[in-house]
Amino acid sequence: MKSVAVVVEHRMGKIREITFELLNLAKEIAKGNEVIAILLEGEEDFSEEIKNCCDRIIRIKDRSLKDYSPERYSEAIKKALSSSSPFLIILGHTSFGMDLSPFLSSYLSIPLITDCIDIKIEDGRLLVTRQIYGGKVNSELLIKPHERYMITVRPGTFEAVKDLGKSARIIDIPAPEWIEEKRKFLEYVEEKIEDIDISSAELIVSIGRGIGKKENIPIVQEFADQIGAVLCCSRPVADKGWLPKSRQVGTSGKIVKPKLYIALGISGAFQHQVGMKNSKTIIAINKDPKAPIFKIAHYGVVADMFQVLPILKEKLKK
Repeated sequence: MKSVAVVVEHRMGKIREITFELLNLAKEIAKGNEVIAILLEGEEDFSEEIKNCCDRIIRIKDRSLKDYSPERYSEAIKKALSSSSPFLIILGHTSFGMDLSPFLSSYLSIPLITDCIDIKIEDGRLLVTRQIYGGKVNSELLIKPHERYMITVRPGTFEAVKDLGKSARIIDIPAPEWIEEKRKFLEYVEEKIEDIDISSAELIVSIGRGIGKKENIPIVQEFADQIGAVLCCSRPVADKGWLPKSRQVGTSGKIVKPKLYIALGISGAFQHQVGMKNSKTIIAINKDPKAPIFKIAHYGVVADMFQVLPILKEKLKK
């Protein structure tokens, strides 16, 4: 087993959370071998934030690397890898990683496996887990032997740890001679927040298909207001238009990490779990004792939520 490299992702002067998830994953995969962070930056200095999460930082500083460019990032990564030969190169399955990885894979002639939710090394070969049929089935794939691989990993799948007990040495290398760009960065266009940014909420009450009908939502809203929580939902509720899309938790919604997440009538499909499984405390109330949400909940109640909510409200009043 050789070293494992992670491409650091940053945007608008901040390192993205996915970077720390990937560095934590890389440490587990490397099993004592070197974890390398490939850091491309402009005038910023992100090395201090990641030095405790890897063994070596290969850094290229150049003003043109402040904002993402597939051509320049690919050239820079190729030069960064010229002095090392990692067995595995990892990127996040984000807008950044989904755009860069095919370009980079072709540029470096490395096989690419995308949107992985689990990665193992068995007998020197790469074993990955991906989802098929809209997330209903997990598929394990043993990848054809190659000297090195590139993968993208779904955000929220692994824990983001910002101190892994390491102390990286920094290797600065000069930027390559740039080729003419076919695409150029113009500006960031931020998503318009419809009413509230649920990703920063500390208390969340979330409803799923078990809410039954739109007319029942005020009952849960009253409970959420009572404890000072934000009301969110799973995909079926958002698809029906009962709550705005900005309140949806999951892979096609938002990733949340509140101190308390109360799931009411949510079965807990994998897509939803990815969006909230890193919550500090998860309480699930569902009539189905086999609901997947109970596998990750810290506390579970098998009951009709409309029977439990009045009891909770009364207890809180006292």
